[in-house]
Amino acid sequence: MYKRTTLKNGLRIITVPEKTAKAATVLVVVGAGSKYETKNLSGLSHFLEHMFFKGTRKLKKPKDVAEPLDRIGGDFNAFTGEEYTGYYAKVSAEHLDTALVWVSDIFLNSRIPLKEIEKERGVIIEELHMYNDNPRMYIGQLWKEVLYGDQPAGWDIGGRKETVAKIKRQDILDYISSQYTSENTVVAVAGKIREKEVIKKVSDIFSKIKKGKAKSKLKVKDRGRGPGVLIHKRKTQQTNLALGVKAYDLFHKDRFAASLLAIALGGMMSSRMFIEVREKLGAAYFIRTFNESDTDSGWLCTFSGVDNAKLEKVIQTIVREYGKMAKTRISEKELKKAKDYLKGKMVLGLESSDDKASFFGIQELLRKEIMTQEQIFAKIDKVTRSDIQRTAKNLFKTENLNLALIGPFEDNKKFKKLLKL
Repeated sequence: MYKRTTLKNGLRIITVPEKTAKAATVLVVVGAGSKYETKNLSGLSHFLEHMFFKGTRKLKKPKDVAEPLDRIGGDFNAFTGEEYTGYYAKVSAEHLDTALVWVSDIFLNSRIPLKEIEKERGVIIEELHMYNDNPRMYIGQLWKEVLYGDQPAGWDIGGRKETVAKIKRQDILDYISSQYTSENTVVAVAGKIREKEVIKKVSDIFSKIKKGKAKSKLKVKDRGRGPGVLIHKRKTQQTNLALGVKAYDLFHKDRFAASLLAIALGGMMSSRMFIEVREKLGAAYFIRTFNESDTDSGWLCTFSGVDNAKLEKVIQTIVREYGKMAKTRISEKELKKAKDYLKGKMVLGLESSDDKASFFGIQELLRKEIMTQEQIFAKIDKVTRSDIQRTAKNLFKTENLNLALIGPFEDNKKFKKLLKL
């Protein structure tokens, strides 16, 4: 299903051939994200991602960077997270060489021109404004802040206007030198490919990447016992909320139980939160429970946009549903539905070459170990009703609850009183 090749310089290549595919994706992913940053350089990883589209030695201008893939109808972009940054191109299979040359060129040969840095500051600040002006987007950042506080895990991936305004070209070059190294990089190629040829070409092209290990990130610190409440007062017609707990990292034995717990609570239109808050109370259009796992942190949280007048009732309902999971075992029928939902979504999510490249490449980068779809399904199938209840008991405690709000409120005391299990 896939092949892992490690070069002498430490670079890892993951190839995922699929004979019936008509497209192919090249993804280069590196261990560089907001958790690797210092406070005065918050947003550096994301800034660098933008700069890789501003010109290489061969492709001098931003337009020159875009045209090779525009000419063949390719999809190309990049993304920055807390623990990784990725650059990819997805093309019709006959143009795989074009994609490989393009991705490797921006990754290895970007010039980081000074004049483009100055222009891109404004672009990034407007991107921050876009997210901050949208309560449904901004609540995700406030959730991280109430959960982790003033440390990298709690900072905005895009940084702050103050830090973005001060990032210098040398800061970017130093960051490339420290993080964009052979042992900290994975190249994943998926779709209709000739595996041996791809491995040879990637090996040749990436032979000049800087060798060595990268700087490690700081460990996430525990913010302390809660419950914690963070309110961003804003005159809105509805309140956006995030209510949840810290959960498990990628290596925890109960992370699949936590995923199924989140699905049963609020992952589906027939899940508990949807029924109780939307169908019965009529208090929200959107409500969803998510479980997120990183290498050294994790969380489980319910997000919603609710009627201001029904906010307290919704908070009480969410807390009550958390408590029910800890007190009473989930039924076999409900657990099976959650398992089938999770497996079904994974099947759908691995239909395309870009999805496959991300699935295998990011696992290799973060875990240094890959679980196939079948192996993950086996883990999911082993989760029992008792596992779900034990996980709920461990996670859902009054001192673990955290709440972030965007709405016309400012007194957090009354909301703290509602956070009791």
